[in-house]
Amino acid sequence: MNISRPVRPEEEISETARPTTGAPGTARPFAPRIVGVGTASTGTSLSQQDVLDAFDITDPRIRSVFLNSAIERRHLTLPPKDADGIRVSEPQGDLLDKHQALAVEMGADALRACLKRVGAELADLRHLCCVTSTGFLTPGLSALLIRELGIDRHCSRSDIVGMGCNAGLNALNVVSGWATAHPGELAVVLCAEACSAAYAMDSTMRTAVVNSLFGDGSGAVALMSGPPEDSVMAMPDGPTILKFASCIIPEAVDAMRYEWDRVQSRFSFYLDPQIPYVVGAHTELVVDRLLEGTDLRRSDIKHWLVHSGGKKVIDAVTVNLGLTRYDLRHTVGVLRDHGNVSSGSFLFSYERLLDEQVTKPGEYGVLMTMGPGSTIETALVQW
Repeated sequence: MNISRPVRPEEEISETARPTTGAPGTARPFAPRIVGVGTASTGTSLSQQDVLDAFDITDPRIRSVFLNSAIERRHLTLPPKDADGIRVSEPQGDLLDKHQALAVEMGADALRACLKRVGAELADLRHLCCVTSTGFLTPGLSALLIRELGIDRHCSRSDIVGMGCNAGLNALNVVSGWATAHPGELAVVLCAEACSAAYAMDSTMRTAVVNSLFGDGSGAVALMSGPPEDSVMAMPDGPTILKFASCIIPEAVDAMRYEWDRVQSRFSFYLDPQIPYVVGAHTELVVDRLLEGTDLRRSDIKHWLVHSGGKKVIDAVTVNLGLTRYDLRHTVGVLRDHGNVSSGSFLFSYERLLDEQVTKPGEYGVLMTMGPGSTIETALVQW
């Protein structure tokens, strides 16, 4: 969805949201708005020291990675203990079972929290898009949640699988199109990442970097387009989605990958040590593209909601975009309290921004996620 100029606060409906004339019953293209958000995590919150103790990690190099990660706590479901009290490495089949159980549990909680903030019921839901990269499910998570929660069997649905930490904004882009084509109908993007189901246990530094970073979490965001009279429910306040911009870095396609580990007979995630700098160096490019044609400068953006990819990633984004620690306070806070919760991280930040109640009509915000590809996804919104 493109705009040729910024939307002025005094305009009731932006040019991208202004209805077009057409035959009766023809869908009217209104820019979708974000009308609610909700998050959830598994029940076990562990400090970095708790995780080191649980696996009896004594290597000073690995301990340093954990303790210097800017992460204080994460929600995790650790492997069970054997008869000797040692955490055992779970086979891939058990991890897939764990992924399904945690994704359904967290996803259901995040969806309920989101709908509660909107003032909606499960019966109001018309489209459910589920995002996950920490396991594979067929039927998809959307079908499992429809069964689990008793959602209307005629609810439209979609699943985005395997795109990684950036996938929440990819889904938001797609579902924005659905919402625009269905004014007055409620759509939800649900990111459910059971990172506990994507861990490998060995003594390598590669594994240590991954195991020190990711946590379990789920975030849901609700979208709706159209004027209030077209809605089956009250339209809560929320920012309008104006535009998306993407940037893939083909030369870094192998820098973040989830692949089969033949030694351990399981999937394993890999993060190249240079990825924070590669991603950071491309943030200017994609943000400039996002703002192109809008007459906006970076200094006009009041709110920055960036993926909590890790301390070095956040630092690289801060430096390359000329931002302050205050600009990324929610990104830093989510990393501190939850770690990297993959595709749903930016929704945890968005929820914290809403709870601050500091946004004002007319202000602009940028959402940014990063992930395998290597890819940077952005969205421009206005309150």
